[in-house]
Amino acid sequence: MTSASDSDDRPGSAVTMAAFAVIVFLQIPVIVVVLAAFSTTSYLTIPPQGLTLAWFAKVLSDPSYLSAIRMSLILACGSTVISLVLGVAAAYALFRKALPGSEAITSVLMAPLVLPAVVIGVALLQYYSLTGLRGSLFGLLMAHVVITVPYIVRSALASLSGLDLAVEEAARVLGANGFEAFRLVTLPLILPGLVAGALFAFITSLDNVPVTIFLISANQTTLPVLIFSSVEMGIDPSVAAVSTLLIAATGIILLIAERRFGFHRFV
Repeated sequence: MTSASDSDDRPGSAVTMAAFAVIVFLQIPVIVVVLAAFSTTSYLTIPPQGLTLAWFAKVLSDPSYLSAIRMSLILACGSTVISLVLGVAAAYALFRKALPGSEAITSVLMAPLVLPAVVIGVALLQYYSLTGLRGSLFGLLMAHVVITVPYIVRSALASLSGLDLAVEEAARVLGANGFEAFRLVTLPLILPGLVAGALFAFITSLDNVPVTIFLISANQTTLPVLIFSSVEMGIDPSVAAVSTLLIAATGIILLIAERRFGFHRFV
């Protein structure tokens, strides 16, 4: 005879098992890529016939990969810094209701999060073709700012929503001007949220393909676009190796940020 407590536990257990199954299913592609990166053969076998770091050595000695990594880091770091400046300024103005039509402005700033990336890429391609920015580093950097600034605005607004304005007003009463009050009082209080937004902005830029592929020139490419192009030409374990490095770097950054700032509160 089944007890009432056993009956109550079954739905919870079923949901837990279903969630675990979904997590495993989602991680299978990652596991396959990592196994291929360490395989001694040029094709994937499960289990691998042997383990080697040769593919990682090939990636780190290949000028095309090194150039793509350099370009990706330049774009990711540059767009994150610019997005921080623009996004924090916009979020603060929206929070203080200093701009007319705040809701409409917020919707426009958040639009890249809901618009298909391909649509953004095509739109920027048309605009850059008219203005001569197509293929330029500046144009590519600004395109990455477009897709990363929403993360900064969203995290900054989330942080500011829990801020007591009386603290900033007290700083002004004590003699600080508006900028000093923001820099010395408000900024330290919202810093964890900004770090969370900056991390998502950095990773979004670092991993982007749909927008970047429309705007790059023949003599410059990013790591994700190079991976995409390499996969089109055939499966190469060096692609799995560089993908594994990208996965590891992203995971380490997120883990450190979570332990230091608990950034899940701002997403």
